[in-house]
Amino acid sequence: MLHTEEDKVRLYQRIEDARDALIALTQDLIRIPTMNPPGEAYLEICEYLQKRLLGRGFDVELVRATGAPGDSDKYPRWNVIARKEGKRPGDCVHFNSHTDVVEVGRGWTFDPFGGEVSDGKIYGRGACDMKGGLAASIIAAEVFIDTFPDFAGAIEISGTADEESGGYGGVAYLAEHGFFTPERVQHVIIPEPLNKDRVCLGHRGVWWAEIETKGHIAHGSMPFLGDCAVRHMGAVVAEMEQSLFPALAQKRTDMPVVPEGARQSTMNINSLHGGLAEPEEGFTGFPSAVVPDSARMVIDRRYLIEENAEEVRGEIVSLLEKVKAERPKFEYELHEMWQVSPTMTARDAPIVTSVARSIETVLAKTPDYVVSPGTYDQKHIDRIGRMHNCIAYGPGILDLAHQPDEYIGIDDMMDSVKVMALTLKELLTA
Repeated sequence: MLHTEEDKVRLYQRIEDARDALIALTQDLIRIPTMNPPGEAYLEICEYLQKRLLGRGFDVELVRATGAPGDSDKYPRWNVIARKEGKRPGDCVHFNSHTDVVEVGRGWTFDPFGGEVSDGKIYGRGACDMKGGLAASIIAAEVFIDTFPDFAGAIEISGTADEESGGYGGVAYLAEHGFFTPERVQHVIIPEPLNKDRVCLGHRGVWWAEIETKGHIAHGSMPFLGDCAVRHMGAVVAEMEQSLFPALAQKRTDMPVVPEGARQSTMNINSLHGGLAEPEEGFTGFPSAVVPDSARMVIDRRYLIEENAEEVRGEIVSLLEKVKAERPKFEYELHEMWQVSPTMTARDAPIVTSVARSIETVLAKTPDYVVSPGTYDQKHIDRIGRMHNCIAYGPGILDLAHQPDEYIGIDDMMDSVKVMALTLKELLTA
């Protein structure tokens, strides 16, 4: 049912009354240091959400992703899924947010886990990506239920692990166990920080791999008796600079990827390791004199819907074979780590059109339709769950994610709460 003026007034007033609750919830979530890696405080944040949502009448389940990548007794991968049934049959709308955050890094002027409020913003690691979005979705659901207690269908809220490291201990595991089937869930909103006036339809593809170059160990004073794997890796980097990076820059997409620089194919050298391991902290000795016999590079390749994974892999193999043909004794191994294809929900999908109408109502503007430069958990909902009616929509500025002094604007969260609540009104009160 579309929104009447009376409906809007009732919802908006309750949302304004919940402003302090929204701020407090966001602060509480930020103050739980769910750092990934290694995966700290996952159970703590799930139990916090469990207590909150049980108190609001949700049925709540905690699910450990036993055996998933990263799961261990020291760092178990916990997820929380809450469901509130309506008064009569109807669709289920699911809000999915990841609870993990990346490392703090340097350059902060605020306490990264303090949740401090300053100049209308809440600061902290994960404020933008994406504990502010999680808080907004919870407040939106609570306000909607309070305003329209006889709603149809069901509302689900999940807090899931490991999105920052691929989502395999979170949404992928849940999708494999039936939590995102089209029979259970009909609409999914992921409150990633793509700006409050944007509907994010999907994301580029990703292909991670490790390249290892081989050498022969020898005494560092006689490197001619060995074969330096680091120098071989240097030749790989040089070839990437000369041929691969310029070629990627020429590949463009019709996907509405933001920011503009991500409308091309990209590759990041994630890490380089060669020679002796880094000494332990506090070690005061000197390195030993050896020629390194192994060097490893991890690459993070983002690709477009016009490409495919086989083509992406083939470019790297061709590059390595070219170096091998030109360089004596060059040996390598290529280890594929993981890959996910690009995904993009149709512009006329029900969740897209409903959220778009809500944005127009709240912000008095036509939303922008965008695609994310990096993957998020839509990849698992789409590929494993077979649930294609899925978007990302949430408060926050994408460029702030993973940055020092990360923040979420309180007014932006309030507007997103209105959009989410109106979307629930349209989808669950027909």
